[in-house]
Amino acid sequence: MSLHLIIGDKLYSSWSLRGALALDLTGAAYTEELIKLNQPDTRERVLKHSPTGKVPLLKTAHGVIADSLAIAEYLAEQFPEANLWPKDTAARAQARSACAQMHSGFFALRSNMPFDLSRDQALPSTPPEVAAEIQRMLALWAECRAVASETGPFLFGPASLADAFFAPIAVRLRTYRVQLPAADEAYVETIYQWPFFKAWQKAGLAEVTQ
Repeated sequence: MSLHLIIGDKLYSSWSLRGALALDLTGAAYTEELIKLNQPDTRERVLKHSPTGKVPLLKTAHGVIADSLAIAEYLAEQFPEANLWPKDTAARAQARSACAQMHSGFFALRSNMPFDLSRDQALPSTPPEVAAEIQRMLALWAECRAVASETGPFLFGPASLADAFFAPIAVRLRTYRVQLPAADEAYVETIYQWPFFKAWQKAGLAEVTQ
């Protein structure tokens, strides 16, 4: 199967990271094209591939798939043997619910704590709405762990699409130096030790000097 992923800067594009992690979970070969964000021609270049004007995009034999959640569901359907969602029904339902909540919410957290792999500094002060969303995020992670039917360091035991979706949150919590309970700090460290994430992080940090 031919798969071509179009992404934005690895340093800044959290949604691109989600799509790339999802692809890595399949184990399938794919090609990658990076379009630099916030450039005069960025939108024009993306529009050549999709009318959304946004990344990530996945070009497949079945057409162009826009939006990281749609990409995730497509890959789970095309690669059932990879078990991108948890096998257990209750765990799988919770994983989908958690990803949907992430995808459509947490606006205060995302807008006040922009994704930047090179950052290492706490906010001068944390707005109440951001603090509330951080607490909700940690509660959501706990809800995932509570229904996990397999053992492992990720939210549902083995790495899954849920971890692909929450990896950018883990980055925000670390790069903004948010103090976390031990279980959540361990999960953030698990994300940082994920081999594919480490490669993405290295490439993103290299963009700083380019």
